[in-house]
Amino acid sequence: MKLSTKALLVHLLTATGAVFAMLAMLAAVDENWSLMFLWLVVAFGVDGIDGPLARRYDVSVNAPQYDGVLMDLIIDYLTYVFIPAYALFKSGLMPGWTGWFAIIVITFASAIYFADTRMKTKDNSFSGFPGCWNMLVIVLFATQPNFWFMLVLVTALAVAMFLPLKFIHPVRTERWRAISLPVALAWTGFAGWAAWVDFHPESWAHWGLVLTSIYLLGAGIAQQIMPERGTA
Repeated sequence: MKLSTKALLVHLLTATGAVFAMLAMLAAVDENWSLMFLWLVVAFGVDGIDGPLARRYDVSVNAPQYDGVLMDLIIDYLTYVFIPAYALFKSGLMPGWTGWFAIIVITFASAIYFADTRMKTKDNSFSGFPGCWNMLVIVLFATQPNFWFMLVLVTALAVAMFLPLKFIHPVRTERWRAISLPVALAWTGFAGWAAWVDFHPESWAHWGLVLTSIYLLGAGIAQQIMPERGTA
């Protein structure tokens, strides 16, 4: 198979994320939250695979007729931001004005962040919270904390999008990748498990989601606090 064909197939793989986004949205409209999150987990898995493949086959050179970065950002906004924000609002987890506040802040701040040319750091991490609202919202569905806690959390993460805080990319951030990548894979498994059992309150998947989310959320900041030797 020609290299150009392999590169084109990577673009087509990325594009399937749009299909999974639509399937997730249809489930969300029916308020079938478990099915919605299952489709979002599938889209999350595709997003984790297509990047390494795109770099391996150098799609910008071998299939330059399509902008893979732009395609990825469009799909990410749907699956990471738009659909999870809709679910958070429509589910009633954040009632009244708090729900309106959350969807406005999440969608507005994320649109600005996704267009920010400074979103990546030198070590391929993210500068500021990278708008992974899908990861937050599924944890909120699983744990269902007090809505005031959710309001504070949404506000803090929205602000963190524009602060000089580092958040790792589990695949591309080399430091601690031997830990980060398995944790990200575990998070994906726990997320699928939690959605599959319809967020049953006694499921161990909830604990797995919380613990892996804490690591993925805090690892980059921990790296800032503890710089590598020779870089301080």
